[in-house]
Amino acid sequence: MTDRLNVILSPSRFVMLSEAKHLSVTLRKGSVKNLGLQSMIQITCAKEGKNMLSKLARLALLLILLPGAVAAEDRYLIAYGGFAGFQSPVWAAKDLGLLAKYGLNGEVVMVPGSTREIQALVGASVHFAQVDAVTTVNAINQGADLVMISGSLNTFPFSFVAQKEIRRPEDLAGKKIGIVGFGGANELAIALALKEWNVPRQSVTIIQSGGAATRLLALSTKALDATVLAYPELGEAVRMGMNVLGHMRDMKTAAFPMNIVAVRRSFLEKNRDTVKRFQQAYAEATYQFLNSKEKAVAVLMKRLQQKNPQAVEETYQYVAPSFSFPTRVSHQGLRNTLEMVAQRPGAKVEMNLEKYLDESTLDELEKEGFFKKLSGKN
Repeated sequence: MTDRLNVILSPSRFVMLSEAKHLSVTLRKGSVKNLGLQSMIQITCAKEGKNMLSKLARLALLLILLPGAVAAEDRYLIAYGGFAGFQSPVWAAKDLGLLAKYGLNGEVVMVPGSTREIQALVGASVHFAQVDAVTTVNAINQGADLVMISGSLNTFPFSFVAQKEIRRPEDLAGKKIGIVGFGGANELAIALALKEWNVPRQSVTIIQSGGAATRLLALSTKALDATVLAYPELGEAVRMGMNVLGHMRDMKTAAFPMNIVAVRRSFLEKNRDTVKRFQQAYAEATYQFLNSKEKAVAVLMKRLQQKNPQAVEETYQYVAPSFSFPTRVSHQGLRNTLEMVAQRPGAKVEMNLEKYLDESTLDELEKEGFFKKLSGKN
């Protein structure tokens, strides 16, 4: 078992518990302001060489001084939900230096699944979340202090994938279909596909099965019969011999805000300038992804950690043309989402888009000519 050097930080002191090969620094709630974290953060640093202990001591001393430095420049956390290629706009905002360009000290963090992202946002553990519209709508209808402010993808990025012996939608009867979790875009995509194909939902079994990589593995072992996947996992499924029953973007109900950015309404009201600067970084990131393949592929290579260049190329070719610029949420797509949510038993949905969407910072940027300047259309 590896020993550790634990440094517990409070506003006034730290305690070293044991000499170790690793440094674990625990920042108690309230000890470092403006990080937006409700729980402790652990930072682990591998020990290298005999002088590491003194280095760790100096690091601990630096961390004691950190609260004052952090307070001087707020740090903002931006959540994304997984490692599919359609998550690219938030990755590009960070990796292309655009958050810094617009004066935002930000970091992107992976929070698996849209439901957990919303929970983190509501709990003020993150400041911005790139998430899907249906999960956000559900949370707002349940009283969450949230609002959508922009969007970069207004169609489903998924394809419906099944075992090779399942050749037609009607062959899904009696089969197990995997999703990330209930209440999100995965479940909605499957429900809409089944409806379009006239396959009764009660004729299949929908199972919460984890992220895309986990579901792909479950398909390979035949633990699942079908699921919805995006690239790069979709390309791997095809190479494994799986059958693609349909692409969601080709269906009648394809208009759906898949990538929206949500914030707390109270945060928007108190931090309009910060939100506006984020909007600039996010919009330019989306524009760069649409118009600079070299930059886009570099971001995908880094974030997907793919060793297969073909998988990265497939991902880029599939997702890049689907992004929206300017980065606005499709009003028709949001209406579609509200109508779909309203069909659920006991659902109470207002069709007033302003309850869910605040485009005021985008409107300001539009009036200032930001989008035209960015795209060279002055």
